[in-house]
Amino acid sequence: MKKAIQGFTLIELLVVIAIISVLVSIMVPAMSQVRTLARQALSMNNKKVVVTGVTNYALDHSDRYPDSVATIGLEDAYWNWQEPTMMTGYRKRAPRLNRSMSAYLKRYINDADTVYCPNAPAKYRYLDESWEAGDTWDNPETPPTQDPVVGTFCFYWGYIGYLEDRDSPFRGPTSLLGRSGQSSLLVTDYFGYNHWRSQQSFGSCERLPDANVTAETWISAPYWSESSESQGYLESLGIKLQAGYVDGHVETYHPTKTISMKVSITADGSVPYPDGVGPGEFYLPFNGVYQ
Repeated sequence: MKKAIQGFTLIELLVVIAIISVLVSIMVPAMSQVRTLARQALSMNNKKVVVTGVTNYALDHSDRYPDSVATIGLEDAYWNWQEPTMMTGYRKRAPRLNRSMSAYLKRYINDADTVYCPNAPAKYRYLDESWEAGDTWDNPETPPTQDPVVGTFCFYWGYIGYLEDRDSPFRGPTSLLGRSGQSSLLVTDYFGYNHWRSQQSFGSCERLPDANVTAETWISAPYWSESSESQGYLESLGIKLQAGYVDGHVETYHPTKTISMKVSITADGSVPYPDGVGPGEFYLPFNGVYQ
């Protein structure tokens, strides 16, 4: 005579469900933390590749870094700086200058994902195509004029920016050997305030605590933004930012260990954009301001 097969009782099922729920509640935050750490490691690796790329370029060009493409206007007329996140400019300022980073660096940085922050809300839809096209980039969704591209990292080689209450502007490195008064800073995460796309808000490619998404535009990648005028906002942030330097190392820093730089409307870095009408402020790590 066969024995009847007994199933779980209701109480046993409830106990099993409760155990599974506890395990899930433990594992989900742990998996989320693992993903965060993995993205941080990937972001750091991306910056190391960027640093290596511009270093190799300099070694092949008399120790000089590429010119910054974060400008607008012509060489022999009025021109000014644009935000350091710019990867492709509006137009060439002079025949000897490229308008895109990839025209300088594609030989040294093959994968466009390397110049993108993996913690950003999304990848710019034309990142790969614009990197491949270089100086000839033209967004297929716009009229037939050359279009700029604005990314999620800040690139500081050859860049000049306005520093309030300082005797001299920020000057990005122009050569491997460095010069007095120049920075050693090559690349950072984007972290800033009061950009025209998200006024009176902090913005970053790293996710902020209560962030919204500032949407992608036809020229710009999306980023995280959070409205705040609190004096203690930076102290409350738990995010980690990263920066790469001339000597090849990449390090993390906290938002409180920064200094504000504004985009200059003069070539010498002496006059900033007015508040609310330009790219806003960009926060630089303290030890990256001057050599």
